[in-house]
Amino acid sequence: MPTEADFAKPRFITGGCLCGSLRYRIDFHDSHDFLGASGTCQCTQDRKATGSLWLQYHKVTPPSKFTFTSPTTSLKHYNASPGAARGFCGECGSFLCWKPVEDTGRVTISVGTVDSLYLFGEGADGKEVPEGGFGFALANGGGDHEWCGNEIKGVTEGLSILGHERGKRWDGDPE
Repeated sequence: MPTEADFAKPRFITGGCLCGSLRYRIDFHDSHDFLGASGTCQCTQDRKATGSLWLQYHKVTPPSKFTFTSPTTSLKHYNASPGAARGFCGECGSFLCWKPVEDTGRVTISVGTVDSLYLFGEGADGKEVPEGGFGFALANGGGDHEWCGNEIKGVTEGLSILGHERGKRWDGDPE
């Protein structure tokens, strides 16, 4: 069982949308903070974009690198708030990422779009990942928990029912 002190960290991961027309790869720098980059958001925009009660995300900041490995003809952007763009597939609707409109190299991915092989260690033959994959590294909840002021009492309140007692809680956006 992985712990905050001992867990497998990927050098890279891949992911994509539900229909497969958008594919990405993330190459993690040795200094990537896997604990601090993993968080959740309960804002209304993320609820509506994902169709879920919260977004489980992972922040990718330089020198780590996010790149699309497929053509991006189906990539669409929606600016739900000033200064930020949500990237989603125009074919299947999968919400892949959030990034500042000003290109800083920072991208926040929806962890649910990461390939199964990297999340829980199953999927493709011939690939080597630790037993259980890198799910803990990507979704450990050690970073920020945003828009906790929008918690649903008795459901997402505190997220402790999900094992996310880690990290710092914010009523709104930490930035």
